[in-house]
Amino acid sequence: MNRLVLVHGLGVSPRYFEPLLDALPQSEAPDLRPLTTLPALAERLQEVVGEESASFVGNSFGCQVIAELAQRRPELVDRAAFVGPTVDRRRRSWVSQIARLAVDATREAPRLVGLAVRDYFETGPARTLRMAREALRDPLEPKLPALRAPLLVVRGERDPLCPQDWAEEVARLAPAGRLAVIPEAAHAAHYSHARELAVLVRAFLQEPK
Repeated sequence: MNRLVLVHGLGVSPRYFEPLLDALPQSEAPDLRPLTTLPALAERLQEVVGEESASFVGNSFGCQVIAELAQRRPELVDRAAFVGPTVDRRRRSWVSQIARLAVDATREAPRLVGLAVRDYFETGPARTLRMAREALRDPLEPKLPALRAPLLVVRGERDPLCPQDWAEEVARLAPAGRLAVIPEAAHAAHYSHARELAVLVRAFLQEPK
């Protein structure tokens, strides 16, 4: 099995991957936060894996980073799993995204919410806002038809940031995409339902191409 790299969302640190790192001990989670633009983030991810292909699991904005890398260096992305991919094209506005993030905060574990708030302060509001602006400006859907790698889209059943219709569209647009839904999970399924997600990811990685 090749390397498995976890790609965090905007403003947060790899700390929020700790439950999934425990469930997938072969995985690694680099900290990409010093960078804010998708080209720079994709370049940094490329530096992490070097010239060998890897499999990736991204959450939220991390899915956009993986898609950017796949567009630039498709040979480096062997497989990809998008957990709660952003940004839903029908709801691509500051108002909608902030409102949905607020709803999601009520559905996540209090410990995760506290960790995210701490990370946002550590990252800094200016850099976090720059990443948010980058996320809103980047349409994911045009990149998916050219994605060579098999794609597993995972949605938490209660995720307000990645509605069912958007998750279905992301999976449908990728040539080798499919969707799995984790019951009771919200946007951070990798944290609240790490074991369930790990089962899906392991099975996905073991499938023949």
